[in-house]
Amino acid sequence: KAIFDPRNALFAVCPLDHRRFFPNPASRVDLLHLRYFRFSGRVIALALMHKIQVGIALDRIFFLQLAGRHVSMEDIQDADPCLYNSCKQILDMDSEFVDSEALGLTFVSEVEELGSRRVVELCPGGKEIVVNSQNRKDYVNLIVQHHFVQSISEQVSSFAQGFADILHYGELRESFFQSLELEDLDMMLHGSGNEISVEDWKAHTDYDGYRESDPQIVWFWEVLSQLNSKQKTTLLFFWTSVKYLPVEGFCGLASRLFIYKSSGSMEHLPSSHTCFYRLCIPSYPSKSVMEDRLRVITQEHVGCSFGTW
Repeated sequence: KAIFDPRNALFAVCPLDHRRFFPNPASRVDLLHLRYFRFSGRVIALALMHKIQVGIALDRIFFLQLAGRHVSMEDIQDADPCLYNSCKQILDMDSEFVDSEALGLTFVSEVEELGSRRVVELCPGGKEIVVNSQNRKDYVNLIVQHHFVQSISEQVSSFAQGFADILHYGELRESFFQSLELEDLDMMLHGSGNEISVEDWKAHTDYDGYRESDPQIVWFWEVLSQLNSKQKTTLLFFWTSVKYLPVEGFCGLASRLFIYKSSGSMEHLPSSHTCFYRLCIPSYPSKSVMEDRLRVITQEHVGCSFGTW
């Protein structure tokens, strides 16, 4: 999470989808930024290799460059909706209006670096080329390439190198991303957003100190079945530190889950050992007590910070 925290200036978050990130063109304010991008590539490669969901997703413009594909105007909608809308307006404008030079545009773009702004030409002699109805598609394409390809090419290259470090063969990196759709990568990195199956959960859970037929276990699954999606996700995180299941469901996790019988007081809440996928539950005397305790730990601010070690 620290790697992708926008406050660290390595990655920028998409305004319309806060799960998605792409390299921040301003990351060069840190002289070591390319080393961090290479490290980030290694982290993501290891996460994919070990089927670990990291809770983030890559933006389309980032994914396409890793796959060696072209980035078009339609691909920047999430990354920069304002620029996308501006480009679309230029393409949709009446030809006569554009040719009247009312736009006042030439083939240049303003960039901001270290708090100062400067003008860069999008092509040789760009300051002298006026945007008109004949060249506006070229202008929009150059704007997109400048803002989302050229400005982050070093960052993408360093990330790709880190990814290839783990695969050991650089050519496999591009073919890996080419073989996927963005939605496939989303599932692997961010996990499934589908409803968690309680039956699948139950089928991949073992017991220590309890038997499956014990009242506490029966109550546990009955209460779990009544939780809403958010509460189930919070309980899963409390239990395993996994927020989103892999595409295979529970069988895709690194281990089966375990419910241990705790010798703690009936007043105690359940606790967990997330490294071992172990949930420890006292022998509560009734279903209502079980429900009360589970509903406490499935409050998001509790489930994400209490009882896990």
